Amino acid sequence: MARIWGRNTSANVQKAMWAAGEIGLRVERIDIGGPFGGNREAAYLALNPNGLIPTLEEDDGFVMWESNAIVRYLAERHGAGIHPPDLRARAVADQWMDWELSVLSPAMFPVFWGLVRTKPEDRNEQAIAAGIEKATAALRVLDDRLAESAFVAGDAFSVGDIPPAVHIRRFLELVADRPPLPNVERWYAAIAERPAFQTHVTAIALT
Repeated sequence: MARIWGRNTSANVQKAMWAAGEIGLRVERIDIGGPFGGNREAAYLALNPNGLIPTLEEDDGFVMWESNAIVRYLAERHGAGIHPPDLRARAVADQWMDWELSVLSPAMFPVFWGLVRTKPEDRNEQAIAAGIEKATAALRVLDDRLAESAFVAGDAFSVGDIPPAVHIRRFLELVADRPPLPNVERWYAAIAERPAFQTHVTAIALT
């Protein structure tokens, strides 16, 4: 059985576990990082020299890290319909996966960290507000895209939906005062019905 190293409260670990769930792949998840520690120890650094999570380790010794790369790899190796067969649809899915890394995730970091992992008296309200503003602007871009198609890469759910949805779950739960985002909300309602998303994302409290 393949192993995914990382605590289940990590957004990046949730991406990998959700992808595994979508394709019906049984994996063993091993708690490491955050309150569990262990990610700076030599044994783990031998798997992932960055000391970050998640890391995928397969039975034959194949190891890889970087959450979006893991999502793509699992989808390509095991299929099950979440990796677009069309070249251009795959390229669009990749585009939105990269957008999550370069735009959405950095915007959400001060919001999530400030509102969830920081005591109220220690919060940097200015940084939180700036993050909300940037995340809202990012979601307007996604909203425009989702006016054109049911999912980010077209009319079918794909790997491209996984990384953004993990962060958008956090945005929707943490940011009550937000502008209308009808296409994002319609898309997210469809995502929220997926059993693997429920198991590996929404069933896990924000901590």
